[in-house]
Amino acid sequence: MANIIFFLAAISCLLPATMAECRMAEPQADRVLVIKSEQNLVLLKRGEILRSFRIALGRQPVGNKLCRGDCRTPEGTYVLDYRNPHSKFYHSIHISYPNNADMARAKKRGVTLGNDIMIHGLPKGFENLGELQSERNWTKGCIAVSNEEMDEIWRLVPNGTPIEIRP
Repeated sequence: MANIIFFLAAISCLLPATMAECRMAEPQADRVLVIKSEQNLVLLKRGEILRSFRIALGRQPVGNKLCRGDCRTPEGTYVLDYRNPHSKFYHSIHISYPNNADMARAKKRGVTLGNDIMIHGLPKGFENLGELQSERNWTKGCIAVSNEEMDEIWRLVPNGTPIEIRP
């Protein structure tokens, strides 16, 4: 009898009724790192790489975001603070840009900052691009991945996770 119970426990993650429970057992990222110059987004857990993704950035990828409409991806430390499952792009997770340092720089320069910076998948009609989407920087300042990759990020990155965006 003990062997049967052990066997059932061992295969429980293969049964459709327990798929959600199996996903819950996946390690959750405790930090996200974006290295713009490498077009790379890395999910980390206690300093160890869980997963890495090739990304597309804003159309002007070099330099920090200076003002609304400059098509640059911001640089700095933020938080992934909420998600939108009904985004015009396939899922999106909001980056808490601008932070206090960004606002101080903008005030000093007398410019208006954008505020809708996200990690997101592809827009409707472009789903078939998959990983090809990262061949060209095409966003207005967001960080884009394929829809399949967005599903992984969505699953592995909880709200409240810090994100550091480096040059």
